[in-house]
Amino acid sequence: MATIGTAKKSLTSGEMLSLIQSTLADDKAEDLVTIDLTDKTSIADYMIIATGSSSRRVAAMAEHLVETIKNAGQGRAAAEGKEQGDWVLVDAGDVIVHLFRSEVRAFYNIEEMWGVENPALKQQAARLY
Repeated sequence: MATIGTAKKSLTSGEMLSLIQSTLADDKAEDLVTIDLTDKTSIADYMIIATGSSSRRVAAMAEHLVETIKNAGQGRAAAEGKEQGDWVLVDAGDVIVHLFRSEVRAFYNIEEMWGVENPALKQQAARLY
């Protein structure tokens, strides 16, 4: 008798958030910021912003994140910007992830739009003094 594979259950937005945070921590993402969007917008439940040390590192973190989400049975996460690696957006449905090189993150400062402190700016200012 042939066995039919069982579908994996969909993760809740909180479980997806934990999976992504864990993956980024394993990849040594820097200055990880998580923003709860549940009462602010309908585009997603959470936004994560993190920094990679180089364009290559940012692209590798994005690729690993997409692969981890796929392996968790959560479909295909979309990633934009991996070719350049300066800023990669990973859309994981209820969780949106922005991965930056530090200079690019400081320039765009998207945390400010959501009323959250940007740790990349603090580090950049500390290097100037």
